[in-house]
Amino acid sequence: MNLSRRDILKLGVSAAALWAARAKGLAMQAESRKKIPVGLQLYSVREDCGKDLPGVLTAVGKMGYEGVEFAGYYGRKAEELRKLLDDNGLKCCGTHTGLDTLTGDNLKATAEFNRTLGNKFLIVPSLPPTHTASVQALKDTAKLFGELADKARPLGMRVGYHAHAGDLRPVEEQVPWDVIFGNTGPEVVMQLDTSNCLDGGADPLAVLKRYPGRSVTIHLKEHGGKPGAVIGEGEVAWKDILRFCEKEGGTEWYIVEQERYAGAPIDSVKQCLVNLRKMLA
Repeated sequence: MNLSRRDILKLGVSAAALWAARAKGLAMQAESRKKIPVGLQLYSVREDCGKDLPGVLTAVGKMGYEGVEFAGYYGRKAEELRKLLDDNGLKCCGTHTGLDTLTGDNLKATAEFNRTLGNKFLIVPSLPPTHTASVQALKDTAKLFGELADKARPLGMRVGYHAHAGDLRPVEEQVPWDVIFGNTGPEVVMQLDTSNCLDGGADPLAVLKRYPGRSVTIHLKEHGGKPGAVIGEGEVAWKDILRFCEKEGGTEWYIVEQERYAGAPIDSVKQCLVNLRKMLA
């Protein structure tokens, strides 16, 4: 095949146009990607927090985390905690708080404490066995969560529930997670935990897709891999999960959690963030 000079020039122009169109498309794709801040569940470094909470928050801030989720307050008042957060450029992206702290007269005090922290997400980390023992008990629990969410809204708070493996295992041939979130509205936050979901025998992406817009905060935790594997070193389908959170999940915070360690916990959570940033780039 013989090409004239004009043909070669046309091919060059076409290739340039194709390259430009592709570059523009990639740029638009990058711009449309939702920027979701990354926080750390402090349970990941709980022993260090017990010894030196100010030092841990300083280290976490320097790593580049944008927020923290509390799982206990280490005997400190809300005002003191808020100052520690502000001093290190951190926000409170949630608290794991017992169901009893949201019921009755306790809700108002809990809301006031968290308002001082600058937090609006009140997440129940686990439930008493009586609340999950049967399908009817689960339906009653779902109703309770709906009622608590309605009471918390005027106080500027949102109520949610955090996943554990047992929540994804059938009770009377029904999955507790589906009973709870199938019987609550979007006002109740669905805090999925990627590793706990897999431990329960479920696919995190499939669970997220059943409830679009509900995963307002999500725990990113690795599953499988070598002992102490951090985010990006195990079996979680991170690319698909992160894409869903950005486009359909309604996600406002990624919250890293690490419960297995190959070395110092503080080093593990740092590597989690390094690897996550690469995937988010």
